[in-house]
Amino acid sequence: MKESTPTKKRTSSPVPGGAPLFQRVFTRLGCAGRPPRFRVEYYPYASLVLTIRRREDAVFVRFSDLLQHAPLSVLEGAAALLLSRVYRRKAPRVLVEPYLNYARSDRTRKRISRMRGRRVRLTSSGPQGRHFDLEKMFKELNETYFAGTLKRPHIGWSTRSWRRQFGCYDPGPNQILLNRRMDHPAVPQVAVEYVLYHEMLHVKHPTRRSGCSLVSHSTEFRAEEKRFAEFDRARRVLDRLAR
Repeated sequence: MKESTPTKKRTSSPVPGGAPLFQRVFTRLGCAGRPPRFRVEYYPYASLVLTIRRREDAVFVRFSDLLQHAPLSVLEGAAALLLSRVYRRKAPRVLVEPYLNYARSDRTRKRISRMRGRRVRLTSSGPQGRHFDLEKMFKELNETYFAGTLKRPHIGWSTRSWRRQFGCYDPGPNQILLNRRMDHPAVPQVAVEYVLYHEMLHVKHPTRRSGCSLVSHSTEFRAEEKRFAEFDRARRVLDRLAR
């Protein structure tokens, strides 16, 4: 999430057996050359993150510490995904599937949300902008479209402008942020209301798993989205703003 910052200094810890694990996967993928020196760590990211950096004859890897108690097959799958990216090798599906299933599971997503709730500090300029009051807008939308039943998350304007997003909802800290560049007299209020309404629907319809995929905009979500009174007009305004 763009506006999230850590609540305290983060420290890494070595992954037991991490280097031999990567050497095995390196060989299994048929990567060219001698295996480099691998340094593999767990790092307290605010989500399920994997990173890899190659520096001369060494490769530095960081796994989210969410994987600390994951099965060996999950760690091997994560290693295969990272090495296939760096060495441009196609990782066998059977090798990466345990990691993908782990990452997409409801249990893991719940753990990520709890972890983000602890590690992500809310940062925004508050709901009252120079031209639009998001708190007042939320109350009106809640009454109109949710019968006043939607529990209010933290709401605010982003502290800096975003290029591609108009708004976002982060379930970890339970926060809705709208792009601060929309808080402008040239932006019609209906566009701001629509973006806020869209993010409110994410509160009502959390991302869920469907087969091997994660669904953020379900059929129910899209149907409710079109209930917005000026849906077509708002979308046209946003299309212009995105250019």
